[in-house]
Amino acid sequence: MTVKKADVLLVGGGVMSTTLGTMLMQLDPSLNIVMVERLDHVAHESTYGWNNAGTGHAGYCELNYTPESGDGNIEITRALAINASFEVSLQFWSYLVERGGLPSPNEFINTCPHESFVWGESDIAFLRKRHQLLSAHHLFKDMEFSDDPRTLQDWMPLVMEHRDPMQKVAATRVRYGSDVDFGSLTRNMVEHLQKNANFELLLSHPVKSLKQKQDGRWTVQLSDSRNGGSKTIDTGFVFLGAGGGALPLLQKSGIPEGDGYGGFPVSGQWLVCKKPDIVKRHYAKVYGKAAIGAPPMSVPHLDTRIINGEPALLFGPYAGFTTKFLKTGSSFDLFGSIRANNFGPIMSVGINNMDLTRYLIKEAMQSHSDRVKSLLNYFPEAKEDDWTLAEAGQRVQIIKRDAQGRGKLEFGTELVASKDGSLAALLGASPGASVAVKAMVDVIERCFKDRLGSADWNAKLKEMIPSYGESLVDDAELLHSVRARTLSVLGLDKKRM
Repeated sequence: MTVKKADVLLVGGGVMSTTLGTMLMQLDPSLNIVMVERLDHVAHESTYGWNNAGTGHAGYCELNYTPESGDGNIEITRALAINASFEVSLQFWSYLVERGGLPSPNEFINTCPHESFVWGESDIAFLRKRHQLLSAHHLFKDMEFSDDPRTLQDWMPLVMEHRDPMQKVAATRVRYGSDVDFGSLTRNMVEHLQKNANFELLLSHPVKSLKQKQDGRWTVQLSDSRNGGSKTIDTGFVFLGAGGGALPLLQKSGIPEGDGYGGFPVSGQWLVCKKPDIVKRHYAKVYGKAAIGAPPMSVPHLDTRIINGEPALLFGPYAGFTTKFLKTGSSFDLFGSIRANNFGPIMSVGINNMDLTRYLIKEAMQSHSDRVKSLLNYFPEAKEDDWTLAEAGQRVQIIKRDAQGRGKLEFGTELVASKDGSLAALLGASPGASVAVKAMVDVIERCFKDRLGSADWNAKLKEMIPSYGESLVDDAELLHSVRARTLSVLGLDKKRM
C-alpha cells in the first residue's frame, strides 16, 4: 500500500478545492498539496459549465436575495453581502490574470447584463422599491430601473417581442453583470497548479475513509478506480470541497462539529437553445420571481451562456425530486446519509416541507410542452422544437438543527470546521461558485490561524485581494477603486459582443 505525506489534502476537483489550492500555493509555494477526485477528470460535477447557470451571482438580478416581508419591507442585507463577496472573487481572478495564472479572461468570464423582469402591479411595486433601496447603496449605484416598454425592448428584445401591449411590465439592469464558465476557470487553475512540483492530482481516486490520529494528522484511504488498488494519504489538513459529496465525507470524518447535519438533494434541468438566429437576439441574464412554493434556487431565468466560447440560451431551472447527492452518485445517497444524530432534523424537515416535496415531484413530472409554457412568460414566441432538455447538476441543501432542536432547511452555503482546524467541509449550494474566493478566505482564517498571523501571509493576501481585511459594504471609496480595476482587467467594462 502506497503511503504519501502531504501538508494539504483537497478532496474534490471542483471550483472550491481548486480555489483553496491556488490560494495556498500563492501564499506558500513550498506546501505539499494533493488533490483527489473520484471522477476521471476535474470540474465535471456542479462546476461543469452546463451543470450550473454560470451567473456571476452579485445580487443584481436575483430577486430571492432581497425577500419581501408580509408588511412590505424589503431586506437587502444578503444582497449586499453577496455582492461584496463576488467582488472578492473578481479581485482574485484579476490577480491571477495579471500574473499568468489564468488565461485571457474571455475564456472563462464575459460581460452579460444582469436584469430582473416582472409583470403585474404588485411585483412592479416590489421591483421599484427594491431598486430604490439597492441603488442608494454604492455597491448597486449603477442599477437602472424602467417600466417603459420601449426601453425594455432595447434591454431584452426577445422577452418583449410580441408581448401583450396591455401587460404592465418593469425591469432593472446592471450592464456589467457576468457570465462565468466555472468549468473553464477551474480547469485552468488546476493546469496552473500542476506546474508546481509540490502539487499532485490523483484522478479516479474516491475517498474510502478518514481517520484522525493522536498527533492530530489525518490518515485518508483512497481507492484507485482504474486498477482496483489503494493509496493512503497522511496529511495535516483536509478540505472536503466535494459538492454534494461533502456531507457523506464529513460524516466519515467523525468530527463532532458535523453532528446533526443532513442533506436535502434537489435535481435540476434546463431548456437549451443553440439556434444562432435566436441566440443572437438575446444577450442578458433575465431573472424573474419564483413560483409560490418553489425553493429559492428555482427562480426562473432566461440566460445567455458562453461555454468554451460557444454562445447559447438557457431557461430554467426546472427542479426535481431526487435521492442522489451527486449527478454521478447513487440513488441511495440520501438514505446512506441518515444517522442517529441527524434523523430527527431530517424527519422534521420532511414533515414541515411537504409542499416543497410535492412541488419538486410535480416539476419532475412535467412534459416538454409544460416546460415550454413556462418559457413563454419570458419568450412569448418560443417554439418547442427550438429547445432541448439538459440535465443540470445536483444540489444538496443543508439540513441542520434549529434553536429548538428541530430540523431547518438552509438554502445557502456553510463552512463546517473541526475545533483544531485540521479539517473543513463546505456544505450547501447558492450562491456557491461565485463566492468561492470569499469562502476559501474563511477556510484559511479558521484553519491556518498560525500562518495567517505572519506578516508575509497577510501581505500576500492583501496583494491577491486588495480589499482583504476591509469592508466593501461600508467603504465606498475602496469599492470604487477595486471595481474599476477588476472591470478593466477582466474586460467586464466592454460592450457586449
